[in-house]
Amino acid sequence: MPNTVDHDTRDALTGLGDVQQLRRTIDEWCADWPENAGNCPIHAMLITLGRIETVNVAFGEDAGDGALVEVAQRIRHFANDEFESSAWLASRLSGSSFMLVALGECSRERWQWLAEALADALAAPIANPDSMGSLRLSPRVALMRSGENDDADSILDRLSEVSSRIRLSRGRRIDWSSGVIDASPRSNIELEADLLAAIDRDEIEILFQPQYSLVDDRIIGAEALARWHHPVVGLIGASTLFQIAERADHVAQLSRHIASRALEQATSWPPGMQLSLNITPADLAVDNFAIDFARLAERIGFSLNRITLEITEQVLLADLERVSRVLQQLKVLDVTIALDDFGAGFCNFRYLKVLPIDCLKLDRSMVEGVIEDERDRAIFRAIMGMGKALDLRVLVEGIETQKQRDFCAAEDCEYYQGFFRAEPMAPHQFLNLVTR
Repeated sequence: MPNTVDHDTRDALTGLGDVQQLRRTIDEWCADWPENAGNCPIHAMLITLGRIETVNVAFGEDAGDGALVEVAQRIRHFANDEFESSAWLASRLSGSSFMLVALGECSRERWQWLAEALADALAAPIANPDSMGSLRLSPRVALMRSGENDDADSILDRLSEVSSRIRLSRGRRIDWSSGVIDASPRSNIELEADLLAAIDRDEIEILFQPQYSLVDDRIIGAEALARWHHPVVGLIGASTLFQIAERADHVAQLSRHIASRALEQATSWPPGMQLSLNITPADLAVDNFAIDFARLAERIGFSLNRITLEITEQVLLADLERVSRVLQQLKVLDVTIALDDFGAGFCNFRYLKVLPIDCLKLDRSMVEGVIEDERDRAIFRAIMGMGKALDLRVLVEGIETQKQRDFCAAEDCEYYQGFFRAEPMAPHQFLNLVTR
């Protein structure tokens, strides 16, 4: 439930909020909080990136700017995953400094764990299109929970002080404004063991995000999403879930579990409903993935021509030649291939040339400013023109208003998903939706 960012208060490079929007949002939260409800529960983290100056010197400022855009997208996606029912705002303060604030109850232990998970996500390789290699940044995170007399300025001051302290320390990447670092509620090793047990006990929840036609608003299918309600750290979104699995070297096992459960649920859907599944680098690193996946779908009884497999740029970074080979095998089996999060990060157009892509799935950042900003509209239309020229279907993510939906329909997009029509829902809720 991100706050709406006004056009004149967006950071020009990343599209996140700027300092003015951050101050205004915090002030509004505090002003609107009931006086008899105690302190306004604002949690904040200031993220600063080490090595960005090295990237600018070694690869040029364009590469540095691209890395900052990618960092912004990762922060946005992380927040979308982890704060489903809370108000939040992500902002770029200046240079390589970002702020993430959330309104709502959250334990100190969970807020620290979220900071650790976000730091891991930001430390992952970032594509450098000029060299077809990758870059790595070093995130540092300052944390706090607001007190009785805190406002926007005091929050910024306190976190800046902590950030300076982290920068001067050796090896530390997370600290609190109190100066005390809490022990994580669960160590990485414990979380990895918990995840394996959760898979065995079928505790990974599958949700479905409905997808709609922009022509007549009929439901055409759904994207399967994974969530984990950990008994100690709370709700864990899909991105962080796969980070934990990656450390434990069990990404393929988790991915197969999610696919199996989603396919089993989808067998009760009406004919013609499409199921979208995300696939990982670990999946595509296996030469016989296409055959194994086809056997899984056949065993469960769900037609391959009703399946869309979504890949992201992170998948393609692994080994483009291998990925292309596996995707070609899937195409022969009549599986639809979608390029997910298009418009976020670097958008290497070479992928569209060498991979058998059927559909572009536009990132939510592509529609956030189209109503107010002529440049955003021009970029959106350019991408649509390219998609049409390449005979690619286009699905738009993150539609949250009627105006965004109507704009996309007027631009001849085919499909959309987003909170405007429906949030992710439990399997039985989706089944009721499509059979009523």
